[in-house]
Amino acid sequence: MRAQATEFLRALRRHRESGAGAGASGVGAGAGAGGPGRTAPPADDVDAVRALRRAARRISGTLHTFQPLLDASWAEEMRPELAWLSGTLALEHAYASRLERLLQALHRLSGSSAFPAPRPVGRATAATTAATAATVPTGVPAPVRPASPDRGNLTVGAAKAGALLDRQLTLARTRAHSTALQALGSSRFHAVADKVALLASEVPLRVTAGPNRGAAPEATPSDLRPLAAAAEERLADAVTALPLVAAGSPYNAQALVHGLSPDPAPHPQDAPWHQVRLLLRLHRYALEALAGADAASAGDSGDAVDVRLLAAGEALDRHRDASEAAAAAAQAARTPRIAPATAYALGVLHADQRHEVEAARYAFQHSWRKEPIRLP
Repeated sequence: MRAQATEFLRALRRHRESGAGAGASGVGAGAGAGGPGRTAPPADDVDAVRALRRAARRISGTLHTFQPLLDASWAEEMRPELAWLSGTLALEHAYASRLERLLQALHRLSGSSAFPAPRPVGRATAATTAATAATVPTGVPAPVRPASPDRGNLTVGAAKAGALLDRQLTLARTRAHSTALQALGSSRFHAVADKVALLASEVPLRVTAGPNRGAAPEATPSDLRPLAAAAEERLADAVTALPLVAAGSPYNAQALVHGLSPDPAPHPQDAPWHQVRLLLRLHRYALEALAGADAASAGDSGDAVDVRLLAAGEALDRHRDASEAAAAAAQAARTPRIAPATAYALGVLHADQRHEVEAARYAFQHSWRKEPIRLP
């Protein structure tokens, strides 16, 4: 925990050094929700925010698993604050990744062999359009890639569906960026940073009364193995409840239930898989804590990696991304007064992402049933 707290403070310092002008260059400087003047944050600032989010997530996960060994009031105050910070900082990246995933899927489903170049936003878009118009002679039509005869309607619908998704997810990303800037400048964040700074020097363990009356209080013995084993058991129970036999089946009827429901809520079958993903992450963090404690006592680096857990975690990450992308496509399809070709393209996109969900479930069960392999 002290190492993660140190990483948090190091990332915070990097963010302050590289993002001093973020308020002036980002959406927080009056650019509004997707208005002109929006520029991408520096790469160093993006990396610093990602490191902040990762450190906050790991500290929060460690608090969740080993809370019985820590000061109760301190842990109860820190966990929700770290979860708030990690969730707030993750939104912008999530919307950007979702948009990229959906646009690439639309391009692939339209039958094109190459992916389109990333489209600039804000004033850069207008400048690019003007430059393109200036280079094309008057009266000469712009070159258009011919569509295959059997996929013409899908190509037209995919273009309109991509524009709709671009507007909706870019707006959501812009708002998430503004929210993150406000969070990083708030007194709530500074209070969290102050507590993490104290954590970097000393971990507040639970204190119990001494064995004799009047004796000084003693810290709770820090045996991590029982709590780490409990985290592993919770993960094993959650995985056992999953329908691993049907996962990845091309005709998984259970995965199609509620597929045409008008309810905009997330797919009901995804929740247990998302829970397994969270429990797997907690299990990995617990193993890292055990490896750190063993390495400290043995004097080695302790950088062993369980390849099986990494592969399972990557599969569940793809499951989460595909599930949320399918939900975004379904939400866009509910937009009033869209063209039939656009709605059809969004329906095909939704089905494609649900197929990716099933593929990720199959990859998870395939990797989970393998024997654990640890690499030095």
